[in-house]
Amino acid sequence: MKKRKDYIDWDTYFLAMVQLNAMRSKDPSTQVGCVIVNDLKQVVSTGYNGLPRGLNDDNYPWSREGELEKTKYPYIVHAELNAILSSKESVRGCEIYTSLFPCNECTKSIIQSGIKKIVYSSDKYEGNIENKIAKKMLNEAKVEFVFKKEVKIILS
Repeated sequence: MKKRKDYIDWDTYFLAMVQLNAMRSKDPSTQVGCVIVNDLKQVVSTGYNGLPRGLNDDNYPWSREGELEKTKYPYIVHAELNAILSSKESVRGCEIYTSLFPCNECTKSIIQSGIKKIVYSSDKYEGNIENKIAKKMLNEAKVEFVFKKEVKIILS
């Protein structure tokens, strides 16, 4: 008997984990998940977009529009930063899998932490100024970034 040939590759496996992490987000409009993996393909950390630990989700706004303090933006920790900050070990040399191409702020943390590769399944903001800035920094820092189509997982 030979091994089966229809098993999933590592990128598909970790992007499926990313989808599960995104399902933890309470954000009604955007759910982002993240997984950080070392060179042995072991999960080092996970994250999703949400409020900092200890804050009550019901006491903060989730709106995208309005005065800054009445929107989610000043309060939310992005999935990538959440995963970097939640890691119990160094992420230097690791790969990060995320459902959304990182913003310029998360990009700075990715570069500073020593992550060497980003695999993402959506580039929703491609072409906007923050996206261009993020890609410029990643290119100069020689951090590889690769788009992989999301594979839908079905949970019943």
